Amino acid sequence: MSNDNTSTLKSVIDSTTGAVQNAIGSVTGSTGDKAQGQAKQNKADAEYDASQATLKGPGFTASSSGAVTKDDPDRTSGSYNQTVGSAKEFVGGMTGSESLKAAGRRQNEEGQQQEAKGQVNDYVGGIANRVTGTVGGAVAGVTGNKAAQTDYQQQHDAGKTTQRGAEEDIVKKADAEAAASKK
Repeated sequence: MSNDNTSTLKSVIDSTTGAVQNAIGSVTGSTGDKAQGQAKQNKADAEYDASQATLKGPGFTASSSGAVTKDDPDRTSGSYNQTVGSAKEFVGGMTGSESLKAAGRRQNEEGQQQEAKGQVNDYVGGIANRVTGTVGGAVAGVTGNKAAQTDYQQQHDAGKTTQRGAEEDIVKKADAEAAASKK
């Protein structure tokens, strides 16, 4: 878990604060305020990048917070079914077996649906864990329960990692479909 707690919201707030301070420096002629404002904006850019950072591997996602989460089983099974289905389609096409080709096409399509279901499960589950972790952490912070606050922060970080992993796969698929439609 990161003590840094990078977040997209924090980066937006810091960027806005930096822009305002930079503007005040421009109006008043204060080079110090301008420099501090620009420094805050630069820090906000780095925070934003860190809040989005994920490493997507087969069956897992790791994030800059240190959290590592396992993908929903439907994502892994769906990907497997797509691969096997594509292989069946290929072999069916090479051997002239229309039934094998059709079975492969069906398995591939079922795998796509299964993977999409897993992505939705991870995305929604990730958001739910982020919200629960954020609210729970705030309550634990107010009550002074440091152990619960740490647990809720870990839940938030795991949720964020799961959500970012699903987002990455969804965007990658959308980009591939867009590129294929341009051909």
